[in-house]
Amino acid sequence: MFSLENLFSDSAHKSTIFEPAQIAAIEAAAYAKTVRGKLTPFIKCFIRGKEIRLTPEEAVRQMFIRKLIDEYGYQPEQIQVEHAIHFGRETKRADIVIFETNRPTVEYIIVEVKKPKLKDGKEQLRSYCHATGATMGVWTNGEKISFYHRKDPNYFEDIPDIPHAVQKLKDILHERRTIANLIAEDKLLRENKTLADLIRELEDEVLANAGVDVFEEVFKLIYTKLFDEMLGGRDRSRNLEFWNYGESDAQLKDTIQKLFDRAKEKWPGVFAEDDKIKLTPSHLAICVSSLQNVKLFNSNLDVIDDAFEYLMSKSQKGEKGQFFTPRYVIDMCVRMLNPKPSETMIDTAAGSCGFPVHTTFYVWKNILDAKGIPQSHLFTLERKPPECEDYVAKNIFAIDFDEKTVRVARTLNLIAGDGKTNVLHLNTLDYGRWNETITEDWLDIYNEGWKGLRKLRAKKDDNSRFNFDIVMANPPFAGDIKESRIIARYELGRKNGKVKPKVGRDILFIERNLNFLKPGGRMAIVLPQGRFNNSSDKFIRDFIAERCRILAVVGLHGNVFKPHTGTKTSVLFVQKWDDELCPYREDYPIFFATMREPSKDNSGEKILETTSDGKLLRDTNHHTIVRHDLFNHDGLTRDGIAEAFIEFARREGLSFFEQGSFDAVKYRRLSEELECTEKFLSTCAAATDYFRLEAEYYNAETFSCAKLLRGKNIINEIQYGTSKFCDENSAGGYPVLRLNELQNGFIGVPQKFCHILTKAEFELLRLRKGDVLIIRTNGNPNLVGQAAVVMRDKNFAFASYLFRVVTNDLINPETLMAFLNCRYGRIEIDKNSMKGNQTNFSPAKFRDINIPAFGKVFQARITDIVCAAFDLSERADENYHAAEKILSAALGLDNFTPSTQNIAIKNFSASFTANGRLDAEFYQPKYDDIESILTDLSGGRRVKDFF
Repeated sequence: MFSLENLFSDSAHKSTIFEPAQIAAIEAAAYAKTVRGKLTPFIKCFIRGKEIRLTPEEAVRQMFIRKLIDEYGYQPEQIQVEHAIHFGRETKRADIVIFETNRPTVEYIIVEVKKPKLKDGKEQLRSYCHATGATMGVWTNGEKISFYHRKDPNYFEDIPDIPHAVQKLKDILHERRTIANLIAEDKLLRENKTLADLIRELEDEVLANAGVDVFEEVFKLIYTKLFDEMLGGRDRSRNLEFWNYGESDAQLKDTIQKLFDRAKEKWPGVFAEDDKIKLTPSHLAICVSSLQNVKLFNSNLDVIDDAFEYLMSKSQKGEKGQFFTPRYVIDMCVRMLNPKPSETMIDTAAGSCGFPVHTTFYVWKNILDAKGIPQSHLFTLERKPPECEDYVAKNIFAIDFDEKTVRVARTLNLIAGDGKTNVLHLNTLDYGRWNETITEDWLDIYNEGWKGLRKLRAKKDDNSRFNFDIVMANPPFAGDIKESRIIARYELGRKNGKVKPKVGRDILFIERNLNFLKPGGRMAIVLPQGRFNNSSDKFIRDFIAERCRILAVVGLHGNVFKPHTGTKTSVLFVQKWDDELCPYREDYPIFFATMREPSKDNSGEKILETTSDGKLLRDTNHHTIVRHDLFNHDGLTRDGIAEAFIEFARREGLSFFEQGSFDAVKYRRLSEELECTEKFLSTCAAATDYFRLEAEYYNAETFSCAKLLRGKNIINEIQYGTSKFCDENSAGGYPVLRLNELQNGFIGVPQKFCHILTKAEFELLRLRKGDVLIIRTNGNPNLVGQAAVVMRDKNFAFASYLFRVVTNDLINPETLMAFLNCRYGRIEIDKNSMKGNQTNFSPAKFRDINIPAFGKVFQARITDIVCAAFDLSERADENYHAAEKILSAALGLDNFTPSTQNIAIKNFSASFTANGRLDAEFYQPKYDDIESILTDLSGGRRVKDFF
């Protein structure tokens, strides 16, 4: 039987929203025919009864037709496919149209399935509904779905569904909803969207032109809806108030404003007492309709985080280098530090408070387990035991210097703490001015949290040191601190006793966070990769090792913080030395692990886990699961890095894990399955001259050989290429080789020439036989480090994104080139590269790579193979050119010289004959010259007419 799986494999259309019976109906009705020698799927349309080719969009259309008939009860006679809609003299065809029961010529609901992107499909729907007066529209690509009610003046208002054949729209709008209805009909699950997706739609629909602060108004709505859901969760019989039940827009606004005012009383210190919702009644009605059937309370806050990250990335957060930490990274950190109910925790760069809230969830789980209380909804529709609320009020703290993020964080903590929170608006690094910040107005909002923080100071009236058990933070790492009064307070801000003119913000956060910890306290901190391997940052690593035991380094994938930044980061885990909890040791093993599953694609979209049949894998709260290798998600995925570290911690007797339960078999298995390893501190310090600590350096796959050389042992010379400008003019100047002219280990022919290179500079950079060229930097990490060998002297230089290596007698150039391009050479290059938006493999790092000491006979064999490959490559070029000459001769183009003019005049009718093109480049005279020749040779038919 025909399967839809292959049809949808490379398509933007899917079958996710459809029931198995609807999918089976299409598969049963489909059949194959041979078209131009190829088997092609066809189906007989359920409405038209005629044979049509089964494309992905057609499959979605036919399944939706079955859905309309089988689920909604519409009669086939009410449905038309490819229905003509007139726009003046132009006619377009709607995918599916449902007509009114009593007026069979009046369009009632229009369905768009061909446009796979929501924005395009919604605009198409809007035009169809506006032209016909249809009341409702549906867009779907088979993976996501949206339902709309068209309101004057042509606004699209979200509705939870379309009516069944026996219903009217008002039946859906007027039906009262409880929290049980919301859970069962959660729009994000049903329509496979995110809250950020809905906010983008609202921006397109009303918010962009509403004349309001989008962040503030959406924040008010989310805040109000969370309050409504909490009330509904604690009284399951209560009707939800954040819902458009079909009353007038003015009545709805009055209801929502009163609900907002009650939320402010319950959760103070987020909005001013006199704050009002500023959206107009009509705009508010559309926003409420879009958000009403979205369940915001969930197990991991991803729903809310997506929305706030989207809103804040459009304003100040991105500029400050501070992005919300993905929940799966936070969960890994929490599991690895294993917080206890008696311990205090702080996040010094809180953002949306992910670390504090997930620490709360983790501890709550243990409290609830001990009491035998179900925990299906940790994020708090149900009231928690007093111990849970007390834990938030007394043990969890957060600080952020950005007022907007503090309000977001306070909202989530207020809900978790049932009205109590310790989230403070302070500049963590500038603690010398805290007393100036703490005004009467400030205390009105933050006094309770401030009193709790003061109790944890190491010394009375001293804000420099505290006694926290745990610090977790992802500090902003863009920009430098330049205020000398701040820098002077930090040891890492000085060099040789003098205050530095500027220091990286994240560097000061390292020292500041350690000063928040009591002896024996532990920390997880996200840092840019350079802090772990830059030679200039060795002093930072020494500073940390003197004060702490380095527990672990986990290298995160470069896609984790996309789309905001591609900067490579790692998480550092440490525990402060303490005679009881962490006695000082001169040497000890460090756990290293590298995240191999990217979790996001290159555009920053999350990669989700799927089941064996291709459906999205969901947890017990029906939320999708991101594919990563950081930890086991509730037994639904495989054990990951966190589980491996827990076994390491038990074996090492770390104070914050249960002793005597080390599972050696499990640890060995995980170390083999994941990219995990251990290295002693002394090994790391001796590995290079600058004490490297990045996980990739130690976790990369290695191989066995009797002797390894270092790059610095096998080179006589390293030289950068020229950075002088090369223009397109080939009439003069010196030829300069570029990156894309390195081909399969050999060099090609330069296409650019530099007119400002002097003869002496050119001679210095001229390529000679035996040189090895290496790609130094590129946005594609797979290209960086690739090498090519110069097989004969060349009369050209090379560009700055390449560097040249000249070897000594220990290794010949052909062997070096082959090694650098092979699997093991790529591993060496990768672990010595600097990751970011541009990956960089510098000559300095080349000196650190390990290279086998190959024997002379073996190297001679490699040289023979490379030379043979070079000969084949040159013959291939000659054969390609010979084929080109034969083709030119056959077409009579041996002496053809295209026009050099760039001005053409075309008749209007001629332009539209060419597919209506109006771009000037298409009509250059040289294109006319070649087309007229090809047309003559083909008997008056243009070449493209043959295809």
